[in-house]
Amino acid sequence: MSQLFEVHPDNPQPRLLKQAAQILHAGGIAAVPTDSSYALVCHLDDKAAAENLRRIRGVDDKHHLTLLCRDLSEVSSYARVDNRQYRLMKLGTPGPFTFILKATKEVPRRLSHPSRRTIGLRVPDHRVTQELLAILGQPLLATTLIPPGEREPMNDASLIRARFQKLLQAVVDAGACPAQPTTVVDISGAEPVLVRVGRGDPALLGLAQVV
Repeated sequence: MSQLFEVHPDNPQPRLLKQAAQILHAGGIAAVPTDSSYALVCHLDDKAAAENLRRIRGVDDKHHLTLLCRDLSEVSSYARVDNRQYRLMKLGTPGPFTFILKATKEVPRRLSHPSRRTIGLRVPDHRVTQELLAILGQPLLATTLIPPGEREPMNDASLIRARFQKLLQAVVDAGACPAQPTTVVDISGAEPVLVRVGRGDPALLGLAQVV
């Protein structure tokens, strides 16, 4: 049975977030709110947890997982970022954008794309997620909470818990999120490529909405 943590969306209770963080440290999988939709998250350095995350989500190792970071200062530890890429990321950060970049050696190979050695990174604009990341002191490995075989992300914490209570160890309930995934932009090459249009407006990055 997954543990439910009901927190205030603007002033989350530190005691509850610390308990959720302990579950993640112990290898648990949690559903947490973000500025796009709820996400499945686990500890970055836990191989078994990462495998469980993919299993629950129904994706293989070719699916890009994302690192949720507190701010752009953390990004350089996990991705190779030049001045051009940094300026582009700054335009959409914090916010509902996922940026695909070349991974550094700090990222375990099992977590990056197997053939391209890339990783998705983003800085969510959500108080609860930001506070949880602050308590953990490092990024979380994440993927949008879209059930296997479906196309739309889940948005209701009570429905998430009812559906995944035997698979998740924690659900952080901060109310409904926008039921849209992030906008994904691949900036690992010479020119940015719009991979998916989601909640983030590509115009903020100077990109046209053509995939």
